[in-house]
Amino acid sequence: MPKRGYRRPAVDSHVTAFEERVAPLLQREPRRAADRRRVAQENDARMCAALGIAPIDVATAEHRVAVDGHLAVRVRVYWPTPEPAEPGAGLPVLLYFYGGGFTIGGIDWVSWDARFRERARDAGIIVVAADYARAPEARFPTQPEQCWSALEWVFAHAAELGGSPERLAIGGASSGGNLAAATTLLNRERRCRPIRLQLLENPVVDLTMGHADMRGIGPSVPGVILRRMGRLLVRQYLGPRGRTARNPLASPILATSHAGLPPAWICTSELDPLRGDGEAYGRALAVAGVPVSIVRYIGQTHTSLGWDRFIPGAAEARRAVIARLRALHDGEPDPALDSAPASTVSA
Repeated sequence: MPKRGYRRPAVDSHVTAFEERVAPLLQREPRRAADRRRVAQENDARMCAALGIAPIDVATAEHRVAVDGHLAVRVRVYWPTPEPAEPGAGLPVLLYFYGGGFTIGGIDWVSWDARFRERARDAGIIVVAADYARAPEARFPTQPEQCWSALEWVFAHAAELGGSPERLAIGGASSGGNLAAATTLLNRERRCRPIRLQLLENPVVDLTMGHADMRGIGPSVPGVILRRMGRLLVRQYLGPRGRTARNPLASPILATSHAGLPPAWICTSELDPLRGDGEAYGRALAVAGVPVSIVRYIGQTHTSLGWDRFIPGAAEARRAVIARLRALHDGEPDPALDSAPASTVSA
């Protein structure tokens, strides 16, 4: 039972209004993974059309990156202008992994494609988005290996793309945040490429679900249902062997050490069960001596921060992300941004 005087956290009224606005546009997602993926992408396209979200005019190019022992991965390069940057221009480069519970999502979704274009333009950087394979058709460790290969490709080709191999960042949302964190572990073990920033947005970093935080979740979706859904997604990604979830590349928070990882900016949402993951991971990084800042957005849900045109809290999160990315233009890391102590603040 909640303590006496406890008040359940409330959803931001702008989030509620937005959800009510788009609810009539959404088809119910089937249980089968392939059908769920198809319907989810159709829902995304329908929402974006109704909300007036469309790709802005920036230059793009696609490449296919070989992955040793696994499926190749497609990457899409976004430049900040309608023309590609000149080789050697020295722009910062962000390698980013989309979210979708390891089973849905992709760089061809209208909302993700629009977000990558806008971040490239607004931060004046090159964004490279990796279209890692979806589960259950492809399972762990295919995805971390694809993401690490994408990082190696970015490092090798940064200069010819107009980027700088000394101004690299890596980021991801939700399951993409998991893969971004796993990629930094692989990078530390294999190559130690210089990564200036890891940008983790509502990341899931513990697939044992040991850090899931159900406090504040509304009674309309009981915690037991969310845990059941989470375990289903984990099984589809990792397979039936439960102990795989304890592999640090599946659950980066369980790594023996987090020392030497890149400086991190982590955002969480108050009404998101993954809040516990992101905030615990930030503390683990801080204990290991990694500069980290954690920002908790009050009244927000797991998905609401993606709709910055319609939700003021999401717009604030977007401004914070762009500020972090623009700081990559500096010759040296900005201590005010990259050496902040671990903290949790309300926005």
